[in-house]
Amino acid sequence: MFKNQPKGLIPAALSNMGERFGYYIMNAVLVLFLCSKFGLNEETSAIIYSCFYAGIYVLSLVGGLIADKTQNYKGTIISGLCIMTIGYIVLAFPIFATADNQTWLLALTCAALFLIAFGNGLFKGNLQAMVGQLYDNPRYASQRDSGFQIFYVFINIGGLIAPFVAPMLRSWWLGENGFIYNASLPALCHEYLSVTDSMNSQNLNNLYTLVTEVGGNAAGNLSEFCTTYLNVFNTGIHYSFIASVAAMLLSLGIFLATKSQLPSPSKKAKEETVQYTAEEKARMAKEIKQRMYALFAVLGIAIFFWFSFHQNGTSLSLFARDFVKTDSVQPEIWQALNPFYVIVLTPVVMWLFSALSRRGKEISTPRKIAIGMGLAGLAYIFLAVFSLIEGYPSAEAFKALPPAEAEMMKTGPWVLFVLYFFLTVAELFISPLGLSFVSKVAPKHLQGLCQGLWLGATAVGNLLLWIGPLIYNACPIWVAWTVFLTVCVVSMGIMFSMVNWLERVTK
Repeated sequence: MFKNQPKGLIPAALSNMGERFGYYIMNAVLVLFLCSKFGLNEETSAIIYSCFYAGIYVLSLVGGLIADKTQNYKGTIISGLCIMTIGYIVLAFPIFATADNQTWLLALTCAALFLIAFGNGLFKGNLQAMVGQLYDNPRYASQRDSGFQIFYVFINIGGLIAPFVAPMLRSWWLGENGFIYNASLPALCHEYLSVTDSMNSQNLNNLYTLVTEVGGNAAGNLSEFCTTYLNVFNTGIHYSFIASVAAMLLSLGIFLATKSQLPSPSKKAKEETVQYTAEEKARMAKEIKQRMYALFAVLGIAIFFWFSFHQNGTSLSLFARDFVKTDSVQPEIWQALNPFYVIVLTPVVMWLFSALSRRGKEISTPRKIAIGMGLAGLAYIFLAVFSLIEGYPSAEAFKALPPAEAEMMKTGPWVLFVLYFFLTVAELFISPLGLSFVSKVAPKHLQGLCQGLWLGATAVGNLLLWIGPLIYNACPIWVAWTVFLTVCVVSMGIMFSMVNWLERVTK
């Protein structure tokens, strides 16, 4: 697995672990946190989530341009780590949201999210570009795909730990204040505080039931209970952002200690400028043009993959909260399944690719990406059929049911194990290999920009994430899963239709 890999690969991956830790904290809690802290509806929270995750990736294009222009990749990466840390520090302050401060507090939260996204933009694509440059050495060129898969395994270690942190700290803080966790209670508390006596009778009955279940007094002052519970509930989540600060500082320390093992693109670029004559550049122009066309074709497919895959932080996260029994495992923790599967399954996928290569049946990178889209489709076929058989209504209709009736309809966590298995295998066929593909076809003087374009395609897909919760709440939920299934199947067909051309271009 590690044979014939450059020595800078593992330090680069370890430097990325802190960013992944913060990323998966946000992936697990952001939509649910915005709902529980500010009382936002799920559609509005999903729009903020979509803009934040789009910002992370589209700002990678800006970060790539800055690094390519200044030729200071390492300095840009360090600046990104520092800016992300500042964003997490702002989020770590547990200020209680009230009617008087909600506007500026939500604006401050969004500003902190922007700092995290901008810092990530300076950091993410440029570090990936430097990893790609490790394989420009002919000695390591044949190991490019496997190298990016190893890189992907290591950075997901941070992602495996992160989803446990927020629920653990929240439950600890609730327990310290004499309460227990309930996923449905924050929304009912916000509703009661906003309408009090005008609250829907069914929802009011549900509130009385849950207040007793979590350790409150239903016969006491409900307004006081709701205010206290929301404050304690969300303060526990704020503490998880302190853990993100620590993870970012750890990544910064690792990068500063090991940056000498990573390439210096500025020096390399100057050498290449001297080596190429005007005639050589003219002969290369057609090839570069074809490679850029190939890059944009794959970027188009990537948009639809990330639109479907990153539902794990929106509609799939809401599904885990609403339709899966969470009495022993809180919904955010299920986000750990994806990085867990990445770590466990990557060696299996690498062995499969290696075995096929030894038998002369090597699968090209474009073909792997097409297969990955089909595997993502399988995940949504499973979830759509399951939801249809169970007769699940829209999420809005489901949440209006009495707690006992809703609990009877909930499924076991095995559904999430199957779902994330297929989604993760699809990711392993697309994400690390997409990074490898970009580093392979990108002109050497535009490495940072092209990695930024890959992340920019992810940003476009993320801008569409709000569509999932919208359908999830308005229609029987199998309809939402069918939309993502259709997107995956159509994208797979288009990718297969381009495979022969892409294989010729990237030889």
